[in-house]
Amino acid sequence: MTTTSNQTSRFSATLLLPASPGEGAPWTFVVLPKAVSDTLPRRGRTTVDGAINGQAFRATLEPDGHLSHWLRVTHDLMMRAGVAAGDVAEFEVAPVDREPEPEAPPDLHDALTASPEALAGWEDTTAIARLDWIHWITSAKQSKTRAQRIRNACAMLSSGERRVCCFDPSGYYSKAFSAPKAASG
Repeated sequence: MTTTSNQTSRFSATLLLPASPGEGAPWTFVVLPKAVSDTLPRRGRTTVDGAINGQAFRATLEPDGHLSHWLRVTHDLMMRAGVAAGDVAEFEVAPVDREPEPEAPPDLHDALTASPEALAGWEDTTAIARLDWIHWITSAKQSKTRAQRIRNACAMLSSGERRVCCFDPSGYYSKAFSAPKAASG
C-alpha cells in the first residue's frame, strides 16, 4: 500500500539482498513504488528524509532507469530498524527542503582545485547541478572514461557551462542506471 500526505509517502517493501554486494558490511535495498517516486522533485539522484519501521534516516536515492528510485539500506540502519534481507518493512520518505551540498570525489576535487576557472564555474552552480556533475563522473564504468569526464567537466565549467549536457540523470533514455539485481533465493 502506498499513501502520500504533505510530501511524505508511506509504503511497504521487501528488503532485497543484492546479487553482488561487494566488500564490506552486508546491505539490502528496496525499489520505491513508482507512485512514491512520482512525488519526488526529480528523477535523478535526490535526497530524502525517511524512516524504516520508525527509525529515521537521511539518504540519497539513486535512479533505477525506469523513472523511479532505489534505496540502499545500510547494515547499521537494518540493525537499528530490526530488519534483515527478506523482511517486509514500513517506509516513509519525504524530499528534503534543500538538497545538501554534495562532496566532490577526491579526483574531481583535485582537478577543480588545479583549475581556478573550473572551480569558479563549479562554485557558481547549484547543489543539484553539482550532484549531476558528480553523478555523471562517478557513473563511468572505466577509469579512463572517468578521467576523460573529469577533464571535460573542467573544460565545460571553465567555459561557462553550468549543467552537464547530454546527461540523463534518470538513466531512462540511456539505461545508464539501474537498481541492483536481487540475489535469487
